[in-house]
Amino acid sequence: MHHHPSRAAIAAGVLLTAAVGATIPASAATQSEVSQKAPATARVVDARWAGHSTFDRLVIDIRGTIPPVTVKPVKELRYDASGKKVPLPGKYFLEIKLSPAAAHNDAGKSVYRGPRLIEIQLPKLKGLALTGDFEGVVTFGTAFQTKPAYKAFKLHSPERFVLDFAHSNRCT
Repeated sequence: MHHHPSRAAIAAGVLLTAAVGATIPASAATQSEVSQKAPATARVVDARWAGHSTFDRLVIDIRGTIPPVTVKPVKELRYDASGKKVPLPGKYFLEIKLSPAAAHNDAGKSVYRGPRLIEIQLPKLKGLALTGDFEGVVTFGTAFQTKPAYKAFKLHSPERFVLDFAHSNRCT
């Protein structure tokens, strides 16, 4: 068998060029392409929930990249700007903060189409309130009658932040 070093070198060069071209990062897109795909600030556009056999689920829909989210227990829920107490019945509350995020567009018009204050009759989740859209932070509050055990995670395409609140099996 006769080898042709020049053909091997050419083939290796072609493969290397193809591999380098395939690894160009998405960040190499032009700024106008990026700004058309997603807003610079994550937009919180909806919140919805559902009951399942062993958990209740809260989903917060995001347009853009999901920002960092913190979930923490609080003694009571308060509206961010005014400090007024949120009128949701419950013994336990969680505060959910997304930042940087907004529930309005650059012109100040709300893009959030979900509930602002609602009582919910699921086994675990008893209420939800949008408690703030202020200075780059969107805040929600959730209400429970018993201490919530929860799991938080992100889902993609479309972007959403999810909280599952565990409860005993309700299927018989």
